[in-house]
Amino acid sequence: MTRTPASARAELALAAVAFIWGATFVIVKGALEDVSTFLFLALRFTLATVLLAFWLRGRLARRTPIAWGGGLLCGVLLFLGYALQTAGLRWTTASNSAFITGLYVVMVPLLASLVYRSRPRAAELGGAMLATAGTALLSGGLPTAWKRGDLLTAGCAVAFAGHILAVERYSRRMDFERLSLMQIAGVAALSWVAAAWMEPARIVWSARLWAALLSTSVLATALSFLLYTWAQGQTSAARAALIFALEPVFAGLVAWAAAGERWTAASLAGAAMILTAILLVELKPGAAARHPENRA
Repeated sequence: MTRTPASARAELALAAVAFIWGATFVIVKGALEDVSTFLFLALRFTLATVLLAFWLRGRLARRTPIAWGGGLLCGVLLFLGYALQTAGLRWTTASNSAFITGLYVVMVPLLASLVYRSRPRAAELGGAMLATAGTALLSGGLPTAWKRGDLLTAGCAVAFAGHILAVERYSRRMDFERLSLMQIAGVAALSWVAAAWMEPARIVWSARLWAALLSTSVLATALSFLLYTWAQGQTSAARAALIFALEPVFAGLVAWAAAGERWTAASLAGAAMILTAILLVELKPGAAARHPENRA
């Protein structure tokens, strides 16, 4: 199956989502000084749910199949990714967290081969491994010893990989608008539970907190997950994961432009490896074929 204009547009949309997520990293990092983590997630995803429900109110009444179980699964996996990553950060370093979370890039083609009982494509698997090596350079290197926080973060990588596969599967079985809303609402509900039971609630209503809530709920959640869910119906999960490897590159560029953070030789090499991995897969003929269940 050759690469189609629809898949090309989808991958550009995924790159835009990676840019938005990378660009908002600095904003979120500052806002977390004024609010506890799960309370921030609860507020962010609740606002996004309300905004998306209002935006899609005319389309939500359509009589099309609804995969309720799929929406629930996507929401739970997405929440687990955020929750395990947050918990892991308490017992590991930021660099370890960045690298281990990035392992979902190589986990996606491996999990896809188990789910669909097919061999992972050599180009996508090779690209994922090259992107993972680039992520290691961007994050400061490999963990020297795996501790409790590293293991929790590895669980986060598995959850994010599972989420990408689940969105790919169910975005082709129901309309992407309702699937987007269902998973965002699921994360909001689970975040409120976590905020009540897993950490002391803390909030200071500052200007930077309001700016972070508005930017992340509108751009990084409502808009991004709508684009992400639509795009997953047009391309493979492995390619989506590889494109999302651009997120730390974009985060570094924004931090350099906005906060004056310096790029080292290692971080530049890591960014170059990630870009090379994406180009290799993009230019590989026939690499955009979908999974077996979607082939003609």
